[in-house]
Amino acid sequence: MYSKKVVEQFLHPKNMGFIKDADGVGKVGNIVCGDQMTLYIKVKNKKGKNIIDDIKFESFGCAAAIATSSMITEMAKGKEIGEAMKLKRDDVAEELGGLPPIKMHCSNMAAQALHKAIEDYKNKLKSSR
Repeated sequence: MYSKKVVEQFLHPKNMGFIKDADGVGKVGNIVCGDQMTLYIKVKNKKGKNIIDDIKFESFGCAAAIATSSMITEMAKGKEIGEAMKLKRDDVAEELGGLPPIKMHCSNMAAQALHKAIEDYKNKLKSSR
């Protein structure tokens, strides 16, 4: 059984779509269930801090995959990238009011997609120097 918040995020996902000129992209998938997520970030320097200014996702999967993708974007938007890197699967699941144990891999995928997008952003910064 899903929480009200999971159902709400699934039915009315936030930040769905893609960013054409993203500063970082994170792609993850789960072969067992077939879920796939791609997360895009735009980063702006504000007062010397690199802030996630915009964030979008594309998700192919179950209700939990879509809900966790939506929730991680809500949680990361406006955060400094170091702070956003600290977001973990349990944070996502907790913010959604919990997930069935069999669906916890979805919150893990959402956190991994965010981390990969931030790592991609950092790698692009290094290579541009």
